[in-house]
Amino acid sequence: MPELPEVETTRRGLLPTVVNQEIVRVIVRDRRLRWPIPPNLAKTLEKRVVGGVLRRGKYLLWDVEAASGGGYLLCHLGMSGALFATPATTPPARHDHVDIVLGNQTLVRYHDPRRFGAMLWIKGAQAVHPLLAALGPEPLGEDFDGRHLFTASRGRVISVKEFIMNSHVVVGVGNIYAAEALFLAGIRPTTAAGRLSRPRYELLAAAIRETLTRAIDAGGSSLRDYRQVDGQPGYFQLNAMVYGRDGAPCRVCGSLIRVIRQGQRRTDFCAQCQR
Repeated sequence: MPELPEVETTRRGLLPTVVNQEIVRVIVRDRRLRWPIPPNLAKTLEKRVVGGVLRRGKYLLWDVEAASGGGYLLCHLGMSGALFATPATTPPARHDHVDIVLGNQTLVRYHDPRRFGAMLWIKGAQAVHPLLAALGPEPLGEDFDGRHLFTASRGRVISVKEFIMNSHVVVGVGNIYAAEALFLAGIRPTTAAGRLSRPRYELLAAAIRETLTRAIDAGGSSLRDYRQVDGQPGYFQLNAMVYGRDGAPCRVCGSLIRVIRQGQRRTDFCAQCQR
């Protein structure tokens, strides 16, 4: 599933194509996403100008003249979705569900084999939308630090890995990035969240920032379906320290990387480096 680095990479890739462009036409081939595409979405968007593309957690928000009475196109990539920029003459392929045709003779195409994403319209302030209102702080923002994690973790008996993957605690820390950040911080993923001290949470917050920044710089991770706006894969997974490396030697100490299951997800870690 695309997480924060993949969504942020998509956002940055869209900017040169869509900003200050008029939406000439919207073609909806299949409305049956996780939340059905509104029947009037095409009419709502057409003839409006895109002022920018924002990100909140794993959601993309196209600012469609919001300052002058418009709103936001909310996009979620679901489990297998991607947005591609391509010439307006490019014929659609299977699973190409939506085209947003722009005045510069390009289009942004939404591709989603599993149809678990979303394209919805937000009228007015985007922060009060039900999908966004309860989200935790951005891990790369000023509101996120070790103090926040320490305070939110008091009394919590769930594992620290599951804790930092909770979008109400902090947004966008998916499975691969949680495992990598915990390795960087030297924290065993099975440790109860409420048992960690504030100094260790300071280390973890810094590790989360560093991991996500490195992942964005690498274009995200392509484990299955994800591709960048230009169709290229992400490369972060190629240099992962623990994720996907069960049975391989740790890049730091040489011990074999172990894998367990937590919350129906795999967790890779080094028992020697992570205590």
